Amino acid sequence: MPVPSQDALFTALSKVIDPEIRKPITELGMVESVAVDDSGRASVTILLTISGCPLKDTLTKDTTAALLGVDGVTSVDVTLGVMSDEQRTTLRTTLRGDNPEREIPFAKPNSLTRVYCVASGKGGVGKSSVTVNLAAAMAKDGVRVGVVDADVYGFSVPRMLGVERHPTQVDDMILPPLAHGVKVISIGMFVPGNQPVVWRGPMLHRALQQFLGDVFWGDLDVLLLDLPPGTGDIAISVAQLIPNAEILVVTTPQKAASEVAERAGSIAMQTHQQSAGVIENMSWLDLPDGTRHAICVAGGGQAVGDQRVDARQDVAHRAGSPVAVVRIVEGLAVALGAARVAVEDTHPGRGEDLELPHE
Repeated sequence: MPVPSQDALFTALSKVIDPEIRKPITELGMVESVAVDDSGRASVTILLTISGCPLKDTLTKDTTAALLGVDGVTSVDVTLGVMSDEQRTTLRTTLRGDNPEREIPFAKPNSLTRVYCVASGKGGVGKSSVTVNLAAAMAKDGVRVGVVDADVYGFSVPRMLGVERHPTQVDDMILPPLAHGVKVISIGMFVPGNQPVVWRGPMLHRALQQFLGDVFWGDLDVLLLDLPPGTGDIAISVAQLIPNAEILVVTTPQKAASEVAERAGSIAMQTHQQSAGVIENMSWLDLPDGTRHAICVAGGGQAVGDQRVDARQDVAHRAGSPVAVVRIVEGLAVALGAARVAVEDTHPGRGEDLELPHE
């Protein structure tokens, strides 16, 4: 059997995707050398971004599998090296360009990423549960999605998505962990244990700015921000940093929650952002006999939606934008129309097989 050519080996390695950056290792300059001897034994050296790369075993496994798929390769030896400072600088430039200024890609006029801020008037309505389930469902349908846990004081997204490791940092660029096909970043990844975060407004703004500008998100279709309850510093910072973001309000059916949720939705009018719609969570409980028991008096989500419709009706008509329509999907009243975040929008019934942790 003839010895495989270098082109054949590099073609095989081009199918190996870096598990953090989500690009071929050949494009990232991670392949230092590859060769094969007359017996078909292939030797390849892969350069890691940092010495303690948490996914080096995945890279080793994927590289081995790719090369074994080449005709004439009988075995593979993978050697892991580490990029030099110059190579890391080249990698950062390849990914983010040579602009020394840190930019928020989602705020650029030509950005194709839809940004949705998942907000609530008060805590305990399942806002974070809604965020991670929407993200996981969209990722399952092939949507490239990221989640920013912007609830700095009450971060919970890492636990809900099962993320236990710290993000990889290449110089001043942060690579977000991937879970359930979702890229995610949270302040909970940077504080030890369950240590509380005690920050004032300027520090919150800076943290959000870093999450949006210093993290390498790649090409996302959708970015979800899990906002803290209420209309405080983070909500104002989001409006300043990514004014094109749309607001998605989460409430529960009872009036006490829906009245407060109206305030969270009203911030969109003050900051000139789009109100994408309303999600009514915890609408009912599925019983063993197949019936549904309404935990609270239904209609809170519809009431908030009606308030948003009344406030936006004239503006929406003039702008030619459809007002969000509320629809029940497996216990959630999910906003459709401009938001396009409903699971069933692209795959009817998709919400039925989702099994993720809840708050």
